[in-house]
Amino acid sequence: MNRSLGFLIVVGGICLIIIGLLVSSGALNWFGRLPGDVRYEGANTRVYIPIVSMLIISVVLSLLLYLIRKLF
Repeated sequence: MNRSLGFLIVVGGICLIIIGLLVSSGALNWFGRLPGDVRYEGANTRVYIPIVSMLIISVVLSLLLYLIRKLF
């Protein structure tokens, strides 16, 4: 295996642990309740479409992958 691949896997695991700690501590409660996220709650139905939240994730991941590509 390539050393850089192993390093990327370790860094990805550390990022997942940090995100998991943020979610469990409640630091990301605002995420998913942004203006533009569609939420409908009827008597027997609940529909949730996180449009703006997914756009934010897409922009952040695109910038992160761009920076990783430029570094390697």
